[in-house]
Amino acid sequence: MKVLLLAQINNGALALDSTAKAVSAAGKLGDVTLLCAGEQVADAAAEGAKISGVAKVLVVEDPQYGHSLAEPVSALIVSLAGDYDFLTASATTEGKNIMPRVAALLDVMILSDVSGIVDGETFERPIYAGNAIQTVRSQDPKRVITFRTSAFPAAGLGAAAPVETVAPAQDPALSEWIEDKIDQSDRPELTSAGVVVSGGRGVGSKEDFGLVEKLADKLGAAVGASRAAVDSGYAPNDWQVGQTGKVVAPELYLALGISGAIQHLAGMKDSKIIVAINKDQDAPIFQVADYGLVEDLFTAVPALMEKLG
Repeated sequence: MKVLLLAQINNGALALDSTAKAVSAAGKLGDVTLLCAGEQVADAAAEGAKISGVAKVLVVEDPQYGHSLAEPVSALIVSLAGDYDFLTASATTEGKNIMPRVAALLDVMILSDVSGIVDGETFERPIYAGNAIQTVRSQDPKRVITFRTSAFPAAGLGAAAPVETVAPAQDPALSEWIEDKIDQSDRPELTSAGVVVSGGRGVGSKEDFGLVEKLADKLGAAVGASRAAVDSGYAPNDWQVGQTGKVVAPELYLALGISGAIQHLAGMKDSKIIVAINKDQDAPIFQVADYGLVEDLFTAVPALMEKLG
């Protein structure tokens, strides 16, 4: 079996952790060919070639792929589909945008958020906010998959695989890039960070959410937020963790003032260690927390930061 995996590339740089986890998942299905598409991706391709489990890297450099627009990238994948049994990507915002279009163009089903692989036809994916695991069987001639990378370990590094340059596909010209609006931050990327500090409605205000950010900076962590905090305007949308936000599985997840609604738990319950601080002793977050502190976060967090030095 042969697998084509779309590499996650941001501004010409390979998202190594996410891509390495996707390689680990794709490797369970067969020989993995890594597709690096963008305006300038030679360096990203060279880095991806060193991921263990990658048999070959395809490089496609063209301005139409520079901003990962779904229409041209999906057309490219479809143009390459004839040589592969599986067409895959990470279940990131880009992957979820591109791969359903690939499935539609090929007239097959999309297997989204796959968290387990039983065999080449049978897959597992979370449903009902992660409270149940659905087993899905597909006998389509081409299987189009997005992997929930938090469910798979990252592949290591090894000898470099061969790199091959291929021609771009015809641009369907269905969309155009206008501009990117990106928050610049020195913090780790939320979905790949080893430590995440998240705040909820209990933080109380946008100004007080600065306490969450200060603790995150002290720990070298990424900042997350519950949907309630985002909807209240305390934090931007791209910090949201949960069923309708980002899925994270860090080594350490600190939940500050988060009650633990089922939708939020779906995005972080696979974290290795969960620490919750909430003044409500009946908050559902304590049911999944490894360590819980019933305390006002405005008392506990400053004391914790003082202990951290």
